[in-house]
Amino acid sequence: MSLLVVGLSHRSAPVSVLERASLAADTQAKLLQDTLAAEPATEAAVLATCNRIELYADVDKFHAGVAELSTLLAQHSGVGLDELTPYLYVHYEDRAVHHLFSVACGLDSMVVGEGQILGQIKDALARGQELHTAGRLLNDLFQQALRVGKRAHSETGIDRAGQSLVTFGLQQLAAGADPGLWARGKRALVIGAGSMSSLAAATLARTGVAEIVVANRTRARADRLVEILQQGDDTTVRAHAVEMSAVGDELTRADVVVSCTGATGLVLTADALADALGVTLDAPAEAPAVALAPIPAPADVDQHAAWVENGSATSAPKAPKAPQSPEFSQTPEAAPRRVTLPAQSTGPVKLALLDLAMPRDIDGAAHRIDGVRLVDIESLADASADAPMAADVDQVRTIVADEVAAFGAAQRAAHVAPTVVALRTMAADVVAGEIARLDGRLPDLDEKQRAEITQTVRRVVDKLLHAPTVRVKQLASEPGGAGYADALRELFDLDPQTVAAVSRADLNDPNRGRS
Repeated sequence: MSLLVVGLSHRSAPVSVLERASLAADTQAKLLQDTLAAEPATEAAVLATCNRIELYADVDKFHAGVAELSTLLAQHSGVGLDELTPYLYVHYEDRAVHHLFSVACGLDSMVVGEGQILGQIKDALARGQELHTAGRLLNDLFQQALRVGKRAHSETGIDRAGQSLVTFGLQQLAAGADPGLWARGKRALVIGAGSMSSLAAATLARTGVAEIVVANRTRARADRLVEILQQGDDTTVRAHAVEMSAVGDELTRADVVVSCTGATGLVLTADALADALGVTLDAPAEAPAVALAPIPAPADVDQHAAWVENGSATSAPKAPKAPQSPEFSQTPEAAPRRVTLPAQSTGPVKLALLDLAMPRDIDGAAHRIDGVRLVDIESLADASADAPMAADVDQVRTIVADEVAAFGAAQRAAHVAPTVVALRTMAADVVAGEIARLDGRLPDLDEKQRAEITQTVRRVVDKLLHAPTVRVKQLASEPGGAGYADALRELFDLDPQTVAAVSRADLNDPNRGRS
């Protein structure tokens, strides 16, 4: 196993960089295809959400893999490699497995414990399978990650540690009030009909809004979302769909707007919002710098720059470089970051905006419009930094550690399996050859005698091979056990091509990995 992940997330990069580096669906497909075409990679999968972009690959060369995956991320995201590098983290082999399992459990989410990441991991796996870029390793890895995430949610109270990004966002819009009381009777406009927008619409319906209007570029998907909302047993919300061209008119009647589309530009400009409210957009006002707690970097982050400059996997990683961005000034590590936020409207809220898109759908200048309250990914990241951690998090971490060990053992055992199969195949060929030779020397044996001799020889061979093959599987599952397969091939002079053929047959089994 040579699993490598290179990526960036809300823990390693400011939202402004994540926003610029976001990958559209067609760009993700091209990234996967180009990764597979690169020399170091034999498998690839990409996990791209609103707050992380990660490229997973099975590589045969670590340093070449890090350099190639980093370059490909920069090329397809449109952010220069020199600018992107300080924000990248690298995980390898067991640490890469630990990272994905932690992500699947919601431990690495902006809102700890949220469960939507499981759907995003499932989508990443499906994309890799559809494009034939996910092979045996990544299929096993992502399917196991989904099982680990489900186990964490079913066996612990991790759900109590946080909510979905949508629920958390609505709580921020309610500004301390009970979200159900705050939303009761309101008219909501949902822009987009993808997974996040659908979750937002369903959450709004359960929260108690009176009416939901869905606008989407593809009208059929908006109609389908409306149909789902109206079929819900736990809500009585009125819902209907409109064309995107009607969004301007709908803004004049909406109390709450949630937007999450795949658009590369702004969906709602500050001018459009001001027009809808019938107010004038004032010039930007100076806002004091707001001290925020630093975003903690994961303890196991290795910066790409450290690998390239040190040139050794055993070199001590450098400390992450401070982001070079107008919104994030360089300060000592112990000091809080200082972020200049736009001036927030202080009057009564006439229109509440929740922007869950990456890149953003709603103009940040909406903060300056009287009567508007805007919550976006960046403000959610700041707010979630102070969210309390549940005691269940420690229990989930224990689950992750156990599952990483089990996954590593299973992968190491699987590595020796083709060698064991090749050994038994060779033994069967030897038995068949000896029985054929016996037929030539003792042609008068009847069928019963021949069958008894054949069975006896096979039993002898099976008994001789049973203990060493069982033991080698046990030893191979332990850390450092990969060498036992090599020893077995040397001791029995197995043809490497035969072992490789067994591996290929196992990989191409259409029933393999189904759950």
